[in-house]
Amino acid sequence: MIFKKIEWRLLFKLVLLFAVLAAAAWFLVNKNYVYVGVLAAAIIFLMYDIYRMLKKAQDEVQEFVESIHYRDFSRFFNVKHAPAELQPLRQGFNDINSTFKVISKEKEVQYQYLQKILELVDTGIISYETESGELNWMNDTFKKMMDIPYLKTIHSLEKRDAVLYKEAIAIRPGETKVVEITKENRQLKILLAATMFQTEGKTNKVIACQNINEALDETEAKAWQKLLSVMTHEIMNSVAPISSLAGTLKNRLSKANAFADAGNGNNMDDLELGLETIQRRSEGLLKFTETYRNLNKITTPNLKKVYVRDLFESLHSLMQPTLDQKKIEMEVILKDPHLTAAVDINLIEQVLINLVVNAVEAVKEKPNPRIMLSALHENHKLLIKVSDNGSGISPEVLDKIFIPFFSTKKSGSGIGLSLCKQIMLLHKGNIQVQSREGEGTVFSLLFTELQ
Repeated sequence: MIFKKIEWRLLFKLVLLFAVLAAAAWFLVNKNYVYVGVLAAAIIFLMYDIYRMLKKAQDEVQEFVESIHYRDFSRFFNVKHAPAELQPLRQGFNDINSTFKVISKEKEVQYQYLQKILELVDTGIISYETESGELNWMNDTFKKMMDIPYLKTIHSLEKRDAVLYKEAIAIRPGETKVVEITKENRQLKILLAATMFQTEGKTNKVIACQNINEALDETEAKAWQKLLSVMTHEIMNSVAPISSLAGTLKNRLSKANAFADAGNGNNMDDLELGLETIQRRSEGLLKFTETYRNLNKITTPNLKKVYVRDLFESLHSLMQPTLDQKKIEMEVILKDPHLTAAVDINLIEQVLINLVVNAVEAVKEKPNPRIMLSALHENHKLLIKVSDNGSGISPEVLDKIFIPFFSTKKSGSGIGLSLCKQIMLLHKGNIQVQSREGEGTVFSLLFTELQ
């Protein structure tokens, strides 16, 4: 339909040219050279006119192809001022451009939607061409997770984190793998997943990186809470009657002992001593289980906005006598005195006290014992650190210190750090540790949102 008018005009000019050629041939046969000369001029004019018409159409098509090549769908071909034979052609070009423009706009909208969705997810995503390693795209989550503003190729990742780079290259489509990386002196567990696709004969690889530290911590905490709930319930139900019965028997025997014969005195004394032992051990078990029950008591923190400096001052005042007695220096570093956070002050103080007490124990054998408190605002997060230059923690122990009941101290219950971790999880935060044997330990309290 677009070329219908052009075809008819071209056909008319070709028929006219054929007729003029036939007439010129007839006059030439009859040796009428005057008419032959006139018709020859007409033939040249018609041939030039047909050539000019085809040349214009070719130029128009060339311009259209150029606009398509450069994706210039906004280009408009003027129909009104075009020669009559080219008006349908230009109108057709405009219609095609309009269709391409609609398709391109729809694809652009879909691409923007996809980009926004991928930016919102808390999973880092990176895509690259497998042969050259050239990076196609990475989302903001991946940039923040790895603290990388830009990557030209996937091989540039090796300088940032060699472990992650090696695993990202090696992982196969459909495979998942947990990788442990170090970021800002903190250990992170990253779940890697990969897929591949082909475009324009090139193979591209997409890798998803998800930080599963918080998910693992939450699952672990819930599992321990359930276990502790069952344990404390059963132990309390069993021990409480024993303790009560032992106390009652002791009272009765004390009264009966006053009237006992001298010959039965030793037996009565032994029996009383045994019952005292039962009572003492039962009360010890009750106190033991009551201590562990604290892990389940805390459900909702009472959040209030407090100054970090107040937390540090309170802790310093509380621990000062112990520190002076043991000749331990405590250094407080707080560059921003107006730093605040929404926390349950009682619970966070309990966490800080526990960490400082552990630090005191760790540095007691050092010639120059030192503990340092610090806080800073980092990437919209509040980070509080308790550092020491103590004996450090061995790698074998480091992975177990937050597990309930685990303790390296002979008199330790193994509840302190477990309780600290649960308190931090209730604050939507986390507690992490870095340590080197013989050099010291750093406990970091990470609050996900600075209030």
